[in-house]
Amino acid sequence: MNELLLKYGVNPNQKPARVFVESGDLPITVVNGRPGYINLLDALNGWQLVKEMKEATGLPSATSFKHVSPAGAACGKPLSPTLRSIYFIEDGLELSPLACAYARARGADRMSSFGDFIALSDTCDRATALLIKKEVSDGIIAPGYDADALEILKAKKKGGYCIIQIDKDYTPPEIERKMVFGVNFEQGHNFIKLDADCLKNIVTKNKTLSKEEIDNLLVSLIILKYTQSNSVCYVKDGQAIGIGAGQQSRIHCTRLAGDKADKWWLRQSPRVLELPFVDDIRRPDRDNTIDVYTGDDADDVLRDGEWQKFFKTRPAPFTREERLDWIKQNTDVAVGSDAFFPFGDNIERAHRSGARVVAQPGGSIRDDDVIAACDRYGMTMAFTGIRLFHH
Repeated sequence: MNELLLKYGVNPNQKPARVFVESGDLPITVVNGRPGYINLLDALNGWQLVKEMKEATGLPSATSFKHVSPAGAACGKPLSPTLRSIYFIEDGLELSPLACAYARARGADRMSSFGDFIALSDTCDRATALLIKKEVSDGIIAPGYDADALEILKAKKKGGYCIIQIDKDYTPPEIERKMVFGVNFEQGHNFIKLDADCLKNIVTKNKTLSKEEIDNLLVSLIILKYTQSNSVCYVKDGQAIGIGAGQQSRIHCTRLAGDKADKWWLRQSPRVLELPFVDDIRRPDRDNTIDVYTGDDADDVLRDGEWQKFFKTRPAPFTREERLDWIKQNTDVAVGSDAFFPFGDNIERAHRSGARVVAQPGGSIRDDDVIAACDRYGMTMAFTGIRLFHH
């Protein structure tokens, strides 16, 4: 099959809509449901991300995509008891490495992942499908599905859940094209391979990069390769903990990603872990309540008449000073940027969210200022020489 008709394009008024290849067959098979235009953009970008992440780390990988950028991405490292708690994994539920990868990817930014499109590097197994079953999601792409996993997924959305199978051996043409306003664009596909060699040019006084730090930096760069630019990504223990995508200003990317990383870390604080939620609270309401409670607008869920909707008893406020004290305990974070940092303020912001190692292309006229900022904190920074814009 070389063509697939879609319900509509980016918006319902944009008809007709289809995807097609000019020669050969489409590399995807729709197993269930009916994908939309944005679904397929998310699916094809997400598949490339997880495929490359697995190649770089050797671990099963997953990503949670929304509006053509990842909300989260991770490789399949085991979950600590704390992570199981903040990702709401039931006690005793056995997780495969692939299920761990999806739990981490979904858990990085649960607010943004609501209604995600999932990409998996490996055949979807039952453990992963059981996690997906409980989440609000639009669809999934994977190279295959175990029979029991497929039955679980087919039951989602009253049988309409979008399930796509990708040919894992597919290689795209060297030239890619798209049309905007009747004008055709053409460029070479971005086949750049991101591996440890791109991190050899260490420009700071601290020249040390551990194997784990190298892997975390590579994860951040691979995520950025498929994130709408400008973009900055914070990674810890093989998973994105904050992604700042699509901002016009680099510092805004760094702040956005850092704020998300802080939210991820705040969710692990005893104050949040012990929140006395009402028994019947819905998963999205719980996520939203945690997001508000850990911010400056906490009164929205703590004032009389409101807290009773979410909590059995009214929690004590999580003060700004208490939050900052907890955030200072986050360490060993890796930060990647898809283009150079033009000012040292990006390093200052990343440092406040636990950054220890940084990877960026370099090439700013103020590189010395950025390097000096890293040196103030004993951070290690590599210049990759590789820009990773994605549009």
